[in-house]
Amino acid sequence: MLKKVPKATLKSLMRKKANIRIGTAADAMVELNVLLFLHSLAEEARTKAFEEKSATIKAHHVKAVSKKLLKRARG
Repeated sequence: MLKKVPKATLKSLMRKKANIRIGTAADAMVELNVLLFLHSLAEEARTKAFEEKSATIKAHHVKAVSKKLLKRARG
């Protein structure tokens, strides 16, 4: 399991990046968004590996899918 980022570190990073007020549950929302992104990345990589008739997910499957997912997440 991945380690969680300390809340103080996450809030300080969010304050540096934006000139907006940060709510009390903002750090939890960021963490949930990261988990959702990783879940969708794993699902897409699994389907890519299945299309190539591979039993395991390899690095090139994740790289191929990550470009598509990042474009979708940004816009």
